[in-house]
Amino acid sequence: MPECGYPNPVNPNMIGTAALFQVSSATNEPQQWRQLATTPCNDAVCRILVDLRIGWLTDLHLNFVPPRKRTAFYSQLRERDLDAILLGGDIGEADSVTQLLAEIERELQMPIYFVLGNHDFYRGSIAAVRDAVAAQAAASRWLRWLPASGVVPLTAATALAGHDSWADGRLGDFFRSEVLLNDYLLISELRGQEKRERYAQLNALGDQAAEFLERRACEALAGSNHVVVLTHVPPFRESCWHEGRISGGDYLPHFACRAVGDRLAAIMRDRPGKTMTVLCGHTHSSGTARILDNLIVYTGRAQYGEPELQRVFKLE
Repeated sequence: MPECGYPNPVNPNMIGTAALFQVSSATNEPQQWRQLATTPCNDAVCRILVDLRIGWLTDLHLNFVPPRKRTAFYSQLRERDLDAILLGGDIGEADSVTQLLAEIERELQMPIYFVLGNHDFYRGSIAAVRDAVAAQAAASRWLRWLPASGVVPLTAATALAGHDSWADGRLGDFFRSEVLLNDYLLISELRGQEKRERYAQLNALGDQAAEFLERRACEALAGSNHVVVLTHVPPFRESCWHEGRISGGDYLPHFACRAVGDRLAAIMRDRPGKTMTVLCGHTHSSGTARILDNLIVYTGRAQYGEPELQRVFKLE
């Protein structure tokens, strides 16, 4: 079984002619097109998958969705004729995330590239959940936890990388913020900390994500013209949306990761001939932020009990 999850003999490096990156909304918004490098494909296998359709999901919170409604949601996804899923975290909680991932895999039976969100660690620990999910994905036909999967080639021109990430407290005013997330009550690594101790812990989590994504993005762009970065936490102030506006100083420390944003922006400034698309969630409010001419961020929306398909990305 190749790392990308496609059954043999399909080669993930040979999926289609990567001429255009089409972004179509699940809610019939106007389509947007970005020109990528044209790579001719003469292999018969390539032509079978000339239209690669990838569905993006985030913040499903399936533990709040009744089983019958989850079944209906999976049926809707199957009807979209998708080739793969990108899942941006907040799938369940520590006591349910592995069961829910198994359910998604069983229902969809296609490559599922995913990261975890803060809710996935509730009533548990970051370390224990990550260990459990890594073991589950390693034994799975379809599940691919991106922090353990390396760079995933989607086409000859587009690669995928990802990390859970974490809000690092550096945007907004952490020490004046009176926001107290459930993260700080329900996740063992963050519980019972004084504010300065918590700030240092958030910094460390953000730095870990930033260092990881810097390595992965550089690796991806060494061999591809375009990289898709899947993460849970918005990496820029401009992508931290709340009901149509950018989050205020009280909330930014808990909902964005400056460390990741700084690294990604620096990478793309040094590579004007390459492009990056970042997919994130966490805020439950949608928005699009053009950070640089070659760096765009989509933030997904969410409502508890109402899982939805954010967008379909079409690689040709």
